[in-house]
Amino acid sequence: MPVTAANSMPEAQLSEAIDHFLTSLPSDYYAIANTDALKSIVKSDNATLIDVRQPSEYRSGHIPNAINIPLQTLIANLDKIPSDRPVILYCATGYRTAMGVMTLQMLGHTNARAFPPSLQGWKAAGEPLEK
Repeated sequence: MPVTAANSMPEAQLSEAIDHFLTSLPSDYYAIANTDALKSIVKSDNATLIDVRQPSEYRSGHIPNAINIPLQTLIANLDKIPSDRPVILYCATGYRTAMGVMTLQMLGHTNARAFPPSLQGWKAAGEPLEK
């Protein structure tokens, strides 16, 4: 049986684990479709908003009250990511957001969701940026 180089797990076990993970994703993990829904969740559920872009991108303008944890540093900053309330990730276009949510979900953060319109959608809706 082939073994993966990444973690010495037999390929069949790895495939089974990935299948289990993908089929157990909540149906709404990627469902914050507009700015009004995002603002409502942040306000009513005290959600933590995480900008997963690079620090220079964050400094150029971000959604108000968002914290910056670049995608590549999510694992190193797990202590800044609450597990007892919603966590919403966004980036510039949604690509890094999806990777970040999948990473957190794989680590057991079932409270992680995505704002797929990301910063482009926020700006297109005429919402203000914070610097």
